[in-house]
Amino acid sequence: MFFFYFNQSIVSCLSLQTVRHGFPYQPTALAFDPVQKILAIGSRTGGIRILGRPGVDCYCQHESGAAVLQLQFLINEGALVTACADDTLHLWNLRQRRPAVLHSLKFNRERITFCHLPFQSKWLYVGTERGNTHIVNIESFILSGYVIMWNKAIELSTKTHPGPVVHLSDSPKDEGKLLIGFESGTIVQWDLRGKKADFRIYYDEAIHSVGWHHEGKQFMCSHSDGSLSMWNLRNTTRPFQVTFPHGKIQKDGRKESCKPILKVEYKTTRNSEPFVIFSGGLSYDKAGRRPTLTIMHGKAITVLEMDYPIVEFMALCETPYNNEVQEPYAVVVLLEKDLIVVDLTQSNFPVFENPYPMDIHESPVTCTAYFADCPPDIIPILYSIGAKHKKTGYSQKEWPVAGGLWTLGSHTYPEIIVTGHADGSIKFWDASAITLQMLYKLKTSKAFEKPKPAEGRAAELVEEDPFAVQMVSWCPQSRIFCVVGISAHIILYRFSKYDANTQIVSLEVRLQCEAEDAISPSENENNPCFSESGSQSPQTHHQHPASPGSGTPEGNKDSTPCIKVKDRMVRVPPGYQAELVIQLLWIDGEPPQQITSLDINSAYGLLAFGNCNGLAVVDYLQKTILLCMSTLDLYGAADPYQRLTRSPRRNRQSTSEFCMRGLSNFYSDSKKRIRTSYQSLTELSDNQQSIDMERSKSPTSESRENSFSRSRSSSVSSIDRDTKEAITTLQFGESFGRKSDALPTPCLWVGTSLGVVLLIPMSIPTDDEERLEEPVTIGPSGTALMLKGSVLHFSFLDCMGALIQSPHEVWRDVNAPEDPDRPRRRKLVHFSPSSSQDNYGEGHLAVVCSERQAKVILMPSQSCLFVHNITESSFVLRADVVSVCNSVCLACFCANGHIMTLSLPSLRPLMDVNYLPLTDMRIARTFCFTNGGQALYLSSPTEVQRITYSQEMCDNLQEMLGELFTPIETPEAQNRGFLKGFFGGNSHNFDREELFGEASAGKASRSLAQHIPGQAGMEGMKVAASGVVGDLARARIALDERGQRLGELEDRTALMMTSAETFSKHAHELMLKCKDKKWYQF
Repeated sequence: MFFFYFNQSIVSCLSLQTVRHGFPYQPTALAFDPVQKILAIGSRTGGIRILGRPGVDCYCQHESGAAVLQLQFLINEGALVTACADDTLHLWNLRQRRPAVLHSLKFNRERITFCHLPFQSKWLYVGTERGNTHIVNIESFILSGYVIMWNKAIELSTKTHPGPVVHLSDSPKDEGKLLIGFESGTIVQWDLRGKKADFRIYYDEAIHSVGWHHEGKQFMCSHSDGSLSMWNLRNTTRPFQVTFPHGKIQKDGRKESCKPILKVEYKTTRNSEPFVIFSGGLSYDKAGRRPTLTIMHGKAITVLEMDYPIVEFMALCETPYNNEVQEPYAVVVLLEKDLIVVDLTQSNFPVFENPYPMDIHESPVTCTAYFADCPPDIIPILYSIGAKHKKTGYSQKEWPVAGGLWTLGSHTYPEIIVTGHADGSIKFWDASAITLQMLYKLKTSKAFEKPKPAEGRAAELVEEDPFAVQMVSWCPQSRIFCVVGISAHIILYRFSKYDANTQIVSLEVRLQCEAEDAISPSENENNPCFSESGSQSPQTHHQHPASPGSGTPEGNKDSTPCIKVKDRMVRVPPGYQAELVIQLLWIDGEPPQQITSLDINSAYGLLAFGNCNGLAVVDYLQKTILLCMSTLDLYGAADPYQRLTRSPRRNRQSTSEFCMRGLSNFYSDSKKRIRTSYQSLTELSDNQQSIDMERSKSPTSESRENSFSRSRSSSVSSIDRDTKEAITTLQFGESFGRKSDALPTPCLWVGTSLGVVLLIPMSIPTDDEERLEEPVTIGPSGTALMLKGSVLHFSFLDCMGALIQSPHEVWRDVNAPEDPDRPRRRKLVHFSPSSSQDNYGEGHLAVVCSERQAKVILMPSQSCLFVHNITESSFVLRADVVSVCNSVCLACFCANGHIMTLSLPSLRPLMDVNYLPLTDMRIARTFCFTNGGQALYLSSPTEVQRITYSQEMCDNLQEMLGELFTPIETPEAQNRGFLKGFFGGNSHNFDREELFGEASAGKASRSLAQHIPGQAGMEGMKVAASGVVGDLARARIALDERGQRLGELEDRTALMMTSAETFSKHAHELMLKCKDKKWYQF
């Protein structure tokens, strides 16, 4: 009797992005708050990443998706202004864990080119493409009536337009003076009070940026000819110094032509010469040189070469005041694909070690895996091994971007993310507590010899990245790790804390089984058939009858793998060590088909994999091939389809075409290197109807739609589609291979692209010694079940609806020293299909999910208890049975962007959220679910996005996120002294409110810009309304600040009283001394 328990704690909630990791894709802008010490990066897609101390990492997105042109912090105010390419200004509130837009201002008639916000000012200067400068009130986000028109800024006699505004800055000497730089080379200092120009400079070269000296008496400009010009306010008729830092004098006496200097910063120090930092300016004749950042400090010139083009850089200074000595201590350099910070306090300018996971894209990510609730000891062990290989030479000082506040919350558990890359590397990341830190890096290419250049036909089909990772399979309990590569190879790794000398065993498999081979006598010899256990010995790595270019005049490879395994003893360091490599061989000059499915079971010691040709099962303990059969042979007499014969030569021609064809939208144009057998979604939708009509079904088979075409080439005929059936998923587990079985036995569940489920029972010796010597018997049972679409996932439930975990081996270090008192034995952990021995014989439930349908099947009777058609208009890309809120459910991600969850075992829909329309196959290849209601995918070539579909996770997210804003006292301005204050101008008397306010400046034209009130959204409302505790904390902080200020006021009052008493005392003494003197005695 089965009892089904439905847990109602899984509720529908909006799918929520939790955190984004990695480097911001296509960065465009950079900003830094010197008081809060937080960094903001804008991107071309409208995204903003705000970074502080490790754990403080926030991602925001403009709804318009317009590129971010410029970022401006309201220093120490907890706000950020963004200027976007759609000519809109946005004000973001950073005083909440999820920032929200408070105001927006859309310019209708002019395009924004530059913005400047003076420190402690609420008026933002906005330069436009027409050359005008507008002023925006930050508090109300309303345009002031005060406008600096371009034709007023330049002389009336000037006949040409000065060009767009490229620079705006207030004078350090006088806040009432605004320096305006135009692209053509014109510079104007505008007197804001007098509404007139103090001086105008007309320079021959275009201006890119301007940097002030802190005293406000001189400034520096960078130009398009690679020069730097210095100007003194006393004489603005010509620059008093012009230098070409990288332009040498040629033999004919002329200067070398140089590239533009895109930005310059001029920063002063107390005890040494000022720093001049700029990007660009190299001479044109040095082709192929990498982008550079130049640091000039006195007579010393240091050129730092960068790996990628420089997008923006910014010097970090001790003070936020522009009229004080700047004292730069670091420079942040934003590159196209990296973020580095250079330490300016040391003469060799070392870089800081970046605490953020900015190198996810070091090599393009090709696959991902997500593991929650890992064994607690696995993360420290991986970290200790990976720490030995960390780079050195970093600055010894702490990371300067240390703002915000983050604490390890109570709702954390061990999580690991695994990423596979195009260069064959594997990275393990600690993803606990919504942070990301790299633990360990594994290079799979070290198991192989360096590939030699191929010739002829092999050269046409050779992979640019022969070690690229297609999929991974990891058992955290046994620490066995499997990697599937693009060259039709599988590597099995074992974990060890000790280094070792080892020789990698290689198995070669001829998995080229097709239906038409049986009717072709000349090709019978290439047919691998079912082999009894142990009867097929491994073909070791040195048995290569041919090499590329030597087999035939065309240079075909035959009976050889794509890449060669090292055939010598190698020294392997602690960590994951390669033990076995399985490779598919070239057959008749055709490359092997890519592997489409993999599963490994450490308790059984077996590994199974399949592709569009068939299935192979390997005993990795005995290093033998147990099974190597075509998909058609697995059916036996239970084939539900009527197969049609086809021409062998037609198939030979089409096989290699779709085997090695690339996926055009997997990467950007520069990264289209990973080849895959999957078809693009466009081809899928176009060919779906014709595929359905061309299918040949048996009379007894149920009518169903075929969506396996994404693993087919559009050039393959309909007959080929029917007979070429791929293995799409595999699962080892304790189950019932036949209806007549009374007890569960080890089985292999096989799912195919035609929606067929096959069961393969196995007999495995239980004793340790027998397991290593006796053969494992395995054979198809002929059991076949049917679903709509390609089979994607298997899971098993007991009679109470609880998930049955796969049996596994407890990890043991095979390289550890022998202990005679404790001999090493395999310790296996098995899970019973039933929670009680009384119901042991009653069977279990099998959950099977395909691209269109989900079924719950009662074993061993194989009767269907529940069925649910997941989608009719789309298809499922990824499906997993996961644990959420102390229950299990089936989570599905569809090609139309919907995320759905179904209850188990009843398959009731619990949630259906239209989260993300599938616009890139990158998402389809990397999307994966895990326990706890979480999932992740590669949102861009450089970023991993984590999401949650659990209400519990949504509720706890606010506690887990970091605080971007922390109350910090704004540093006081230095005392300028009597003489400097007297002769240094009257900047402190400048009242912007009086000048720019509506009373004096009037209202701006309504057609010029449109004010858009910010929509805080649900998250902002939660933050604003949920926080009784937050409000109390803010009130307490405000009281503390007020008390601190009152205390300071009391101290100052006491000091003034003491000073007054002293003055009174001295005055009284002077009076007594002079009281009796006559007037002529003075």
